[in-house]
Amino acid sequence: VHRLVTYIFVYEDLISLTCGAIIIWYFAGSFEKNVGTVKNCFLTIAFAVLSALLYLLLETVVSRVSEVEDAKGFMPVAFATLGVSTTRSRMKRTLVFGVRVPVVLVPWFMLCIAWFIPHSSLLSNLCGLLAGEAFGLGYCFCLDFPESVGSKLDRVFPFSLLKRIPGLKYIPGSLAERRAFESS
Repeated sequence: VHRLVTYIFVYEDLISLTCGAIIIWYFAGSFEKNVGTVKNCFLTIAFAVLSALLYLLLETVVSRVSEVEDAKGFMPVAFATLGVSTTRSRMKRTLVFGVRVPVVLVPWFMLCIAWFIPHSSLLSNLCGLLAGEAFGLGYCFCLDFPESVGSKLDRVFPFSLLKRIPGLKYIPGSLAERRAFESS
């Protein structure tokens, strides 16, 4: 059961680790700014488990047709956060490499690019994207908790400890606190 979460910490080589670090920095960082550190931690675990379960379900079917790469690395969770962000975005179009495209197509375009990253599993990335899109569309509403809960969790261990670590940027759980934090 522990492998449903720990696969996101497994990398085979330096190139996949570097790509994973860039993806974590870019996608997960902006997602954390929007939802807060507490909710980001919770959703990271939830997206890892949902992606892994979906992967296990689809892997048996897909492996009959084609060889399937093992799920590893943070990319499925990054695709889940990207799926949530683009699904809930108010923007209609955005620039990708100088071309204006609909926002909802960005994660699918990024999925095609991620196909070329060494030791990256297309199926696990697709599962992450599907889990994120399902959450963004409201199909996983049971995983979404109110900001008041996030604000209360900000005050308990381990999150109260994270606030005190120098150099670590902690994002508060409530929108009002995040706005006050950003303006300071």
